[in-house]
Amino acid sequence: MSVIAWTAAGSLAAWLWLLLCQGFFWRTDVRLPERRAPEDWPTVCVVVPARDEAAVLPASLPSLLAQDYPGRAEVFLVDDGSSDGTGELAHELARRHGGLPLTVSSPGEPPAGWTGKLWAVRHGIGLARAREPEYLLLTDADIAHEPESLRELVAAARTGGFDVVSQMARLRVESLWERLVVPAFVYFFAQLYPFRRIGRRGARTAAAAGGCVLLRTETAERARIPDAIRHAVIDDVALARAVKGGGGHIWLGLAERVDSVRPYPRLHDLWRMVSRSAYAQLRHSLLLLVGTVAGLALIYLVPPVAVVTGLATGHTTAAVLGGLAWLAMTGTYVPMLRYYRQPLWLAPLLPFTAFLYLLMTVDSAVQHYRGRGAAWKGRTYARPDAVVGDET
Repeated sequence: MSVIAWTAAGSLAAWLWLLLCQGFFWRTDVRLPERRAPEDWPTVCVVVPARDEAAVLPASLPSLLAQDYPGRAEVFLVDDGSSDGTGELAHELARRHGGLPLTVSSPGEPPAGWTGKLWAVRHGIGLARAREPEYLLLTDADIAHEPESLRELVAAARTGGFDVVSQMARLRVESLWERLVVPAFVYFFAQLYPFRRIGRRGARTAAAAGGCVLLRTETAERARIPDAIRHAVIDDVALARAVKGGGGHIWLGLAERVDSVRPYPRLHDLWRMVSRSAYAQLRHSLLLLVGTVAGLALIYLVPPVAVVTGLATGHTTAAVLGGLAWLAMTGTYVPMLRYYRQPLWLAPLLPFTAFLYLLMTVDSAVQHYRGRGAAWKGRTYARPDAVVGDET
C-alpha cells in the first residue's frame, strides 16, 4: 500500500479505538442521574463570580433568584473589580425581580498567586460560610438556570452520594461560527474527559464544568478549595482533580436545565475563548503540543485528505480507508449535533473545525512564548505550572 493508504489505515484504527474504548464519549445520554427528593432539603449558597458581566446579567441572574427550591437558599454575587456597573445592576435586578436573597460584595484585587476568579470564589465562600450551607453552587455569571435546576442538582447529589455534581451548560449556538465551533468544543471536551469514566468510583478521569458545579461544603473544606487550586488559570478540572484525589465522588454530564447566554458571534470571539488556555491545558509543554498537533492531524485531517488524494490519484485503498475513518468521525459527531439541535450536514465538516482548533492551539503556544499568557477580561496569567480546565 502507499504511504497515504497506511496513514489512512492508522487513522481508521484510531477511530475504531475511540469509538469502542474511549468511554463511549460520543454518546450524549449522560444526564442527571437517578434522584429522589430528600426528606429534608439542605441549605445551599450560590456563589457567582462576576467581572464586567452587565451585558449578560439580565438574562442570567433573575433565573437564579427565581429558583423553586424547597429549602433555604441564598445568592452571593462577587463583583470582581468590574468597570461596567455589574454590582449596581445586580442590586437593581434583585429589586425588580425579587426571589432568593442576594448579597453583592467585592473582594478587591487578587493577591499574588491567585487568579481573579478563584479569589472571587474564595470571597463568596467566605461570606456563605456564616449560613452553614451543606452545599455550594458555583456558577458563572453568564449561566441561566431553569426554575427547578437547583432542586434537581441537590436531589441528584443526595441520592447518589456525590461530592460534586456538575453540568456542562448548553452553550449558545446561533451564529454561523457558533454552529461550526461550539458543538465541537463540547465534543472534544467529552473525548478528553469521557463523562462515564468521571462518575465511576476508582476511575482516574476527573473533570467538571465551571459554569455549574454543586459542591458539598465539607468536601470543599477537606480539599482546601479554592486555596489548593488558587493559581489555576481555569478552575473546573483542577477542582474536580482535587476532590477526586481526596477520595471524593464526582459526576459530570450534559445539562438539560442550564444554559450559557454568552454570545460568541464571530470567529475571533471563539478563537480567543479557546486559544487563551489551550496551551496551558498542555502544561506549556512543547512535546505535548507536537503530539497534540500530530494527533489532531492523524485523527481528523488524514481521512478527508486520503479520500481526496485517493480519488484523484486512483489509490482506491487510500480512498476507502479514509472514507471509513471519515464516516466513523461523522457518525460519532451526530449525537452532539442533535443535542445542540443543529443540522446534521454539519457533521462531515468536523475536519474543518478540528483544523481551526489545531490552529487555535498553536496560536495559544505562540502567545505564551510572546509573554502574553492566558488572558481573561483584562488580566493575564502566565504561570507555567498552572492546572487548568475550562473557563467559559
